[in-house]
Amino acid sequence: MLAAETSGRYWGGLKLKGWDSTLPVWAGASLLLVLLMAFPLGAIFSTSVRNQAGLTFGNYAEVFTKPAFLTAIRNTIIISFWVGLIAVIVGGLLGWLVTRTDLPWKKTVRALVMASFVTPPFLGAFAWTLLAGPNAGALNKLFRAVTGGDEFLFNIFTMTGLIFVMALYSFPYAFSMIANVCELISSDLEDAAVILGANKLKTAWTITLPLALPALLSGFIIAFLHSLSLFGAPAILGLPAGIHTITTQIWTLFQYPPRLELAAAFSVPLLLATMVLIGLQKRILGRRGFSTVGGRGGQKRVVKLGWGRVPVFILVLAILSCSVFLPYWILLKAAFSRAWAMPLDWGNFTVENFSYVLFQYSDTQRAILNTFKLGILTATTGTLLAMLIAYITNRNILRGARYLSFFALAPLVIPGIVLAVGLFIVYTQPPVVLYGTVWILFIAFLTKEMPIGFSQAESTFKSIHVELEDASRILGANRLVSLKDVTAPLARSGLIAAWCFIFIGVIRELSAAILLFAPSSKVISVVIFDLKEEGQVGAISVLGILLLAVSFLIILAVQRLLGRDLVTARE
Repeated sequence: MLAAETSGRYWGGLKLKGWDSTLPVWAGASLLLVLLMAFPLGAIFSTSVRNQAGLTFGNYAEVFTKPAFLTAIRNTIIISFWVGLIAVIVGGLLGWLVTRTDLPWKKTVRALVMASFVTPPFLGAFAWTLLAGPNAGALNKLFRAVTGGDEFLFNIFTMTGLIFVMALYSFPYAFSMIANVCELISSDLEDAAVILGANKLKTAWTITLPLALPALLSGFIIAFLHSLSLFGAPAILGLPAGIHTITTQIWTLFQYPPRLELAAAFSVPLLLATMVLIGLQKRILGRRGFSTVGGRGGQKRVVKLGWGRVPVFILVLAILSCSVFLPYWILLKAAFSRAWAMPLDWGNFTVENFSYVLFQYSDTQRAILNTFKLGILTATTGTLLAMLIAYITNRNILRGARYLSFFALAPLVIPGIVLAVGLFIVYTQPPVVLYGTVWILFIAFLTKEMPIGFSQAESTFKSIHVELEDASRILGANRLVSLKDVTAPLARSGLIAAWCFIFIGVIRELSAAILLFAPSSKVISVVIFDLKEEGQVGAISVLGILLLAVSFLIILAVQRLLGRDLVTARE
């Protein structure tokens, strides 16, 4: 058998590293992955250079000359820049505090950052409309009650308000990267600088900052990209104020009559910008200039905050109150209120909102069923496909298998709304018409969540030595049996974590679903967006609480399984 393994064969013109009777499984999984990416991207590029007359670049000319489109591009760049900057400052500060100082209640702070990470940005944006709306916002009403005036404290329906809310749900990405780096930096270099006479500020500027600089730059890029691809928050907070971003402008192009050529042309710059920034981020993280090597003496000593320990902790709680405590409080208040803007007393208390959402309103019942059905189906299929692709790339079953990693991670550079444009073009016409069914959403979610499933499976397989599989194959098992009986059981915890991550990603997804849903295939995120237009605050709050409750139950299971927090596990 070993001789047969080393000889190699050809199948369909593709040279194999060794023959295996389960070849159709590996080839089928690889082909499915390639097609998931090739179809929508090919459709976007081909449609962007066509109109009714044939080939043309007029669509691009209109995108880059029409004032409304240029304004949306400018707004997107401005918003994303400030969101990235604020996210790095907040995430960097919190990351350093929880890893390098004696800040109290560090585990609680990490848990609250995790809550910020899990909260869908569109839900956070909706909560802040109840908190800081200029007229009925709870914080503005409190401000008027205290001051006795008629002015509002803060209007969330502004570009400043939009940047503020988007930064609240982008900083966990920067926190994850910076906290991981801070945990790896030894204190020896900092101690040496102190011995040579440097004060704490100079030590931080000349030692700690350069060591953490790649993570800071990478965190900025990730937060920038996260902001670039968001649809829900700009739609909820920006559209009422007439502020368009690229994603909301693409959405408007799908309103009747749809302008698919322009939507495709508008999607290409967003796609290319994302690809460039992801490449830059990989290049920054690939540098080795700012690395430390430590042995047994490479210890990390805790920085004493001294008299500032309590004030700093209060500052941390204030930041996390904006992303967790205040939004969650207003959602709970609205869910149990007859009139959300009134005080929650016994006369205003009700559970009718829950009854309405769960038992009376048919759209929410169907959306809840669709959401969890798609979540379970996508997570199961995605984990299985990610496992097969990760196994192919790790065991190098096919020559050129390493290129499959590119296709598995490619959705990282495709914003959800861009992916939706491509899928809409492909599956609204023969030979395969899926628009109007849940299956087009399934394909969108499967494609979009593939990177997290693949990354989790790949990192797990790397820790499992191939000799264990070789032993089973010597005893007569083929590769698929070895994977099922040996490797998969050993990778059980990592694969379950991948399933959970994909499930959570699906139930909170809006940017792709908003272009692909039909009346019979609505999901919770789309219903929340629709109910926002109808002013159904109580129903939205109930659905938001349901999303959060399910997400946190899944997270608790992941943390118990992995023994570490979700943000670290995802990173």
